[in-house]
Amino acid sequence: MTQVNRQILLASRPQGTVTPDNFKLIETPLSSLVDGQVRIRNHYLSLDPYMRGRMSDAKSYAAPQPLNEVMIGATVGEVVESRHAQFAIGDKVVGMLGWQEFGTSDGDGLRKVDDSLIPLSAYLGAVGMPGVTAWYGLNTIIAPKAGETVVVSAASGAVGSVVGQLAKRAGCRAVGIAGGLEKCRYVVESLGFDACIDYKAGNLSQDLKAAAPDGVDGYFENVGGEVLDVTLAQMNAFGRIAVCGMIAGYDGQPLPLKHPAMFLTQRLLVRGFIVSEHMDVWPEALKQLGTLVAQKDLRFRESIVQGLEYAPEAFIGLLAGQNFGKQLVRLI
Repeated sequence: MTQVNRQILLASRPQGTVTPDNFKLIETPLSSLVDGQVRIRNHYLSLDPYMRGRMSDAKSYAAPQPLNEVMIGATVGEVVESRHAQFAIGDKVVGMLGWQEFGTSDGDGLRKVDDSLIPLSAYLGAVGMPGVTAWYGLNTIIAPKAGETVVVSAASGAVGSVVGQLAKRAGCRAVGIAGGLEKCRYVVESLGFDACIDYKAGNLSQDLKAAAPDGVDGYFENVGGEVLDVTLAQMNAFGRIAVCGMIAGYDGQPLPLKHPAMFLTQRLLVRGFIVSEHMDVWPEALKQLGTLVAQKDLRFRESIVQGLEYAPEAFIGLLAGQNFGKQLVRLI
């Protein structure tokens, strides 16, 4: 009997907020492998904010996600069939196989991973692209020095949570910004940040001044909007800002700044980055992150939904800040 692969396609481009109607779930038969191919049963699918940008056809750093094709996305799973010399049945692999239950690959872009000490799901989070994003932005752009203050927006998320923990290991004061008391409590009590500000409380500027009385030396930006504007006003001279994301404006909302003069008066270094353009650092970053996770010296949290059909709903929730930690879809 022919095995069926369930896939989610991008059916239409969002006009503003993403809706379930932008996606389509289909079933397709799996064709036989040819020499040089490998088939993976995906165990987890990663949901990440960058996907919202790829759904648009606006000019960006990467080509738009094509319509009526499988949605882009990182996956981790197990080889179930192989006609490729470098992959055997049972190998665990990470790849960009998208929103589908089975992936077929020629091996390009697949990376074998070991789940004996590191949970398989972590290779899509703390020991994957989000972790490397945190590692690169902090170490290369912010370049923290002991005693400095580093502020992290979306501090309970997959990227921000790693940034703050690494900043603490560098001897810095780590201040998080997150949405809600529960997330802020987690950031301080479980992740070890020195303080966390609930931006939903409505006192962001005053609370940030209290949490960072000596000003802000490094800022890791995931959000944009008011969070960026308030933090910008409290940057110290020669501060460094690593711009990773602007999720507050992903649905087309304007992101006005009240304090743009701070870029000049404080002589700030502001640098946006795309971590996939810096593959040279991935081996070192993954080695360090993997060691920390294996030794339980780097903590992470996951939000997991079960079933491919729930990926669109979970993705929409991610964009609204409803997830807690790394958002994953479990496929088995």
